[in-house]
Amino acid sequence: MLQALIFDVDGTLADTESVHLAAFNQAFAEFGLDWHWDEPLYTDLLNISGGKERMLHYWKTTQPALREVEAMALQDTINRLHELKTAAYERAVNDGVVSLRPGVLRLMDEALADGLQMAIATTTSPANIAALLRRAVGPDWRLNFTAIGDASTAPVKKPDPQVYLQMLAALKLPPAQCLAFEDSSNGLQSATAAGLATLITPTRYTAHHDFSAAMRVLPDLSQVNLAQLRRWHGEQVRGGLARSR
Repeated sequence: MLQALIFDVDGTLADTESVHLAAFNQAFAEFGLDWHWDEPLYTDLLNISGGKERMLHYWKTTQPALREVEAMALQDTINRLHELKTAAYERAVNDGVVSLRPGVLRLMDEALADGLQMAIATTTSPANIAALLRRAVGPDWRLNFTAIGDASTAPVKKPDPQVYLQMLAALKLPPAQCLAFEDSSNGLQSATAAGLATLITPTRYTAHHDFSAAMRVLPDLSQVNLAQLRRWHGEQVRGGLARSR
């Protein structure tokens, strides 16, 4: 029986990637770097989970001769770039540039009214989560979630299942009683590796990903209600049990 909903953030709760991309480029300019990520490049870079990891991957790819002795200075620079990027993203969210995707808030309200627990399982930073949900839900947004897993609590990024395993432990529920919401193949792999049925709502950045392991793939959550989710989830769980026999 479905007891909890676990949400990814970027791309899932809100279509944030264009805003993140602009924030990265603003940080590069503020820092004096001649980097500029366009949308096709950023789409490829999204295969790397985590903003710091994404920048480090790009730096090492474009400058493969970087020496290990430079590693500490390199990480300091990445940390500073991420601070600038996070600040730019927060300003954009506070200016109203980002809103929740269709159906998200209604489904959350329905879940809370029905007594379901909710959790967040993301690779983004706590500051990014707070900026988005404080504006979309209100100052007491944290009260809606039993547990929050993010880049500060789960250092091993998706597609590793670490953040989902942490949330299952915090919820004190088995995977068969929870449903994950994701938008990317890395997120889907992370959730399914933790044993979770997963509903996918892709964005234009992830529409080309392989979602064959998903419970359902939908354009958004605008036409979904809790009764449908319970039915689909029950079918998925029963199907998994049947295959395991």
